[in-house]
Amino acid sequence: MKIRSTPENLQVLYEDNHLIVVNKRCGDIVQGDQTGDEPLSDVVKKYIAKKYNKPGAVFLGVVHRLDRPTSGAIIFARTSKALTRLNKAFAEKETQKTYWTMVSPAPEKSSATLIHYLKRNSKQNKSYAHDKEVPDSKKASLSYRILKNLDRFSLLEIDLHTGRHHQIRAQLHKLGCAIKGDLKYGAKRSNPDGGIHLHARKIIFNHPTKKEPLTITAPTPNDGLWNDAI
Repeated sequence: MKIRSTPENLQVLYEDNHLIVVNKRCGDIVQGDQTGDEPLSDVVKKYIAKKYNKPGAVFLGVVHRLDRPTSGAIIFARTSKALTRLNKAFAEKETQKTYWTMVSPAPEKSSATLIHYLKRNSKQNKSYAHDKEVPDSKKASLSYRILKNLDRFSLLEIDLHTGRHHQIRAQLHKLGCAIKGDLKYGAKRSNPDGGIHLHARKIIFNHPTKKEPLTITAPTPNDGLWNDAI
């Protein structure tokens, strides 16, 4: 059963006059697309309008995105100044993003850095990881470590060095590890909520106006596997 975010159940992790960070649910779409489903950006606008009794249009800038089936911390800008500065920070890789994921089987090494060349297939909405550079491919890099081994799945912590399309999903698939629920990248069965066990756990960035470092940690979804792992 898919439970999407609404203005009433929105999981706000941080909020001030310049930005808002929310804990995205599996199934939330960050920006509108061809499905016509209400995007998370509109949900956040409604939340702000109601909370602060704003009669007019609410400004909200999308700073970055998460794949629809993933969960976790996502930042929105509440002012144009914040949006410009956060966009610059992301473009210049001044942010740190850490993900948690459940995979099966476990990687052979307990920790490693993975470097591949990712080629995107737009028709399939899928990326393929190659060991060597191929035409139209982009270099992708991440580091992982195993935090915990359970009976059937392993909890990995991942630090992203680049931000490519479906990067974590494609690189782990190349390694022979499938994320729980991710049928597109090798999982044997889907999750009941249609999501996958990939969670944007932590994001570190400088506040756009205060210039102070902010560390935001997003609680994992409330399900049996995540609860067993933490």
